[in-house]
Amino acid sequence: MRRPTAFAAGLLLLATALGTAGGPAAAEPTEPVTVTVNTRAGLATVPATALGVNHAIWDSQLGSAETSDLLKAAGVKMLRYPGGSYADIYHWETHTAPGGYVAPNTDFDTFMAGARRVGAEPMIIANYGTGTPAEAAAWVRYANVTKGYGAKWWTVGNENYGNGHYGSAWEADDHPDKSAAQYARLVVEYADAMKAVDPSIKVGAVLTMPGNWPHGITAGSDPGPWNQTVLSIAGPKIDFVDVHWYPGGSAADSLARTNHLPDAAWLLRQQIARYAGPGADRIGISFTELNVDAGRTTAPGALFLADAYSGLLEQGVFTVQWWNVHNGIGTVSEVAGQTDYGDFGLLSSGNCTSDGEVCQPAFNTPFAPYHALSMMNLFVRPGDQLVRAGTDQPLVAAHAVRRPDGSVAVLLLNKDPDTAYPVALDYAGFTPADEAPTVHTFTNGATAISTARSGNAAARTLPPYSLTTLVLRPAGSSAGRPGAPGRPTASAVTDRAATISWPAATPGASPIAKYEVHRQYGAVSEQLGETAGTSLTVGNLEPGARYTVNVLARDTAGRVSWSSPPLTFATGSPAESSCAVRFNDDNDWGNGYVANVEVINTGAKAVDGWTLTWTWPTAWQQVSSGWSATWDQQGRDVRVTPTADNRRLAADGGSTTVGFVGAYSGPNVPPGAFRLNGTVCTLR
Repeated sequence: MRRPTAFAAGLLLLATALGTAGGPAAAEPTEPVTVTVNTRAGLATVPATALGVNHAIWDSQLGSAETSDLLKAAGVKMLRYPGGSYADIYHWETHTAPGGYVAPNTDFDTFMAGARRVGAEPMIIANYGTGTPAEAAAWVRYANVTKGYGAKWWTVGNENYGNGHYGSAWEADDHPDKSAAQYARLVVEYADAMKAVDPSIKVGAVLTMPGNWPHGITAGSDPGPWNQTVLSIAGPKIDFVDVHWYPGGSAADSLARTNHLPDAAWLLRQQIARYAGPGADRIGISFTELNVDAGRTTAPGALFLADAYSGLLEQGVFTVQWWNVHNGIGTVSEVAGQTDYGDFGLLSSGNCTSDGEVCQPAFNTPFAPYHALSMMNLFVRPGDQLVRAGTDQPLVAAHAVRRPDGSVAVLLLNKDPDTAYPVALDYAGFTPADEAPTVHTFTNGATAISTARSGNAAARTLPPYSLTTLVLRPAGSSAGRPGAPGRPTASAVTDRAATISWPAATPGASPIAKYEVHRQYGAVSEQLGETAGTSLTVGNLEPGARYTVNVLARDTAGRVSWSSPPLTFATGSPAESSCAVRFNDDNDWGNGYVANVEVINTGAKAVDGWTLTWTWPTAWQQVSSGWSATWDQQGRDVRVTPTADNRRLAADGGSTTVGFVGAYSGPNVPPGAFRLNGTVCTLR
């Protein structure tokens, strides 16, 4: 979505309001922050395409050796082209973008030469807004048949929900029908035409970020919101979905909103599984635009990049891509003592404000987010397994990976602009060597990452607004351990139980004695059971709850494998109960909705007086107001009691319907369980 600012002749100026970071000075901590790193709680494996960034055709240095070498040094492995909304006005064969500026030395072949110099895979956006399936197919033919580039990843359009269908229009769209359904039907045509040329390519469709406009909104004659409509029609034809995220707000807001990512990824996968048809688990997720409103070229942008990239990779996203390489100066301000140029780019464009009062540093000078991307390259490597890490301080975040050689890397972020936090690190399933770890540090205002061997694995002090990566070798050898079990699956899932199955692990030096099934409970693990086989039915689960589990193999000598890939599933409601609930989100407008809740007595006796309760899955959901009942919310817990005229529910199906206005400021995950007078109800 983001467009160019003043970078080189002919570019436009984008003025964006920028707030200052921080606030009142934080009190000095009296106790160390506890950081828990749990290598038994495995998350996703780092893909080869993990670290990405956007290139744009208004950037005349798009394919230059200097720019390419800087991106290579930062570890970039995927490059997106031709640049956000420009993709929907760009015609590759004539290298034109009617209505926009196209810089010299930015054609497709130049981009591909730069990508090869970087060592990055291309992700190409086919023109949906003003293009055709035939034009996209011709591009595939030129790229992969004529030139032999082997360009695998192709997205149909960019932010096409911004074509005016929901009331706001920034994305070019020449089609008379601008509905989600029409976009989806044409995605099918694009995919068929493009794959007829090269069946090996992967084609993606544009979705919206859960919790961000226009997610949840139904417009026109569409059968549902954008994501539901697109997946229902185009799901069988696509290989991945493409999502953007600009969390907005102040620096503190954007840095806090990275905690939305697990729920956003969960909702996306639920939508894919529900609407995309058979074999939907093949569909990957890419996040191809991220940036912030406040502190874009300073510490907040760097911290957000590292936290968001890590959080999304933990959820199995196959690429995360910053917006963008060069963009140009915006609104200038001071953030935590540093000049922030309001520039979306990783690298300086070397230009000045329109009045000439302020100029950026020399062209290609790295901004703070560039150093954060370089830090990510030191933290994660393809083939590493991300593992759970957590802290007891909201302003200190932690992420961790376990590497194939047995070492562990821990990324620590201090999001406080004023306070240095001492941290105490605790490790589960890993014993660090008794030696000084390798430490990479990037601090507020620094112009490079510093690297040294210092301190120990158990304690560290994090400077204000800083990124720190510890690389730790294991105390002992991992030789002889069994291999990790394969990816688990869940079957026969009820409200209280599930059967977990997995491919067997490969034995190491000794036979495998048993498998252990562990639930991730925050940054710690809770063992649900063990077995000598490759399947285990676990019970005593909570209705309507989400579980993430791993399987570990233990051999007869006591050696323990790496954890399996994670499995996340949700329990349901009872098949039979003395009550039932229908929960309908009837009218969503992007950050709120009207809901109707039908309460049904399915028991053999009348109910005279009732209390309905549920717990919201997240802290950013609430009941704003309600009717036909008395509504109360304390924390995440909602309590509903009747009025005088609906307190009695007749036996065998007596019901009443109550309603409320709901509000949310993040992914709107529906409640999983409702209780009537303490009894868990069937959810209809």
